[in-house]
Amino acid sequence: MSGRFAELHLDQVQRAFGDTVALKGMDLTIKGGEFVALLGPSGCGKSTALNCLAGLLPLTGGRITLDGKRIDDLPPEKRGFGMVFQNYALFPHMSVRRNIGFGLSMRRTGKAELNRRVDEAVRLVQLEEHQHKFPAQLSGGQQQRVAIARAIVLEPPLVLMDEPLSNLDAALRLEMRTEIRRLHQSLGLTTVYVTHDQEEALALADRLVVLRLGEVQQVGSPEEVYAHPVNRYVAGFMGYRNMIPVTVGSQEGEHATVHTEAGVKLVGVKREELGSEAVAAVRPEDFAVVTEIGANTIEAVVEIVEYHGREQAVEARLRDGTQLHVRTNSRLAPGDTITLKVPAERVLVFA
Repeated sequence: MSGRFAELHLDQVQRAFGDTVALKGMDLTIKGGEFVALLGPSGCGKSTALNCLAGLLPLTGGRITLDGKRIDDLPPEKRGFGMVFQNYALFPHMSVRRNIGFGLSMRRTGKAELNRRVDEAVRLVQLEEHQHKFPAQLSGGQQQRVAIARAIVLEPPLVLMDEPLSNLDAALRLEMRTEIRRLHQSLGLTTVYVTHDQEEALALADRLVVLRLGEVQQVGSPEEVYAHPVNRYVAGFMGYRNMIPVTVGSQEGEHATVHTEAGVKLVGVKREELGSEAVAAVRPEDFAVVTEIGANTIEAVVEIVEYHGREQAVEARLRDGTQLHVRTNSRLAPGDTITLKVPAERVLVFA
């Protein structure tokens, strides 16, 4: 790619809409060739951050530099970044080829060079058989491929993707996820990808940036954020569906012994400084159904069972009314009383 760079830096980037601050002093450095995912629920500031990078929204504080040169005062077309939108934003009256080549024609690229680059982009996204069709004649996945080709044909220094797979069905999302990662690696792209889907972010990104209410909560590799969330919010977003209210008993080193209202005793790993009340976070898949009560076991009654092929997704309840989510290979039925065991290192204790 012609537009490679060493480092893109967001320095205390802020964006406010009237009295509402959508992005609060975001600090982030993106290395050339990285795939960075901005992750969080609706309203957390991830799309705002992307639009600030693209130049579609002016900053209300901070600055953005590319290899030390300030770019936040440049209009979008001067930044030269590629953008893939959630709704594809294709021109309905243009063929696939014309849609892909539109940015090049706006740059007055010579006809021979334009055709060469469009040919290459069509081949990369595997749309050779569809290049003379119009968007209405394509499936959702094919339209998304056109949008991606239109972004990469410009050979941009940075590709920005705003929830590009959210309008596709589950099977197609998996296929396109692999395709996006393949293109990123084979072309040596630098990609910033916005999503609310933690599984998508884990599968695609080299680094995750978890946002909440406009503030960065944690930045790290997928492994770091998945296994070592820094707070309760990140844990909940990374799949720790069980947040069990507990009272803190003893604390020793990195471990804490906690108790539920129903009298269940658990040993877990401290992730924050604790007071007398805390929350024990456990992933559904970290529970094992066992036959004997012992250390780190919980008794619960099964309420709802969903069949998921090899596994069952189970909703159970403790004596004190606390709801638990469990994934298990055991065949259970509503009304069953079960004993669940969880290893101490799989119990994260948050303030």
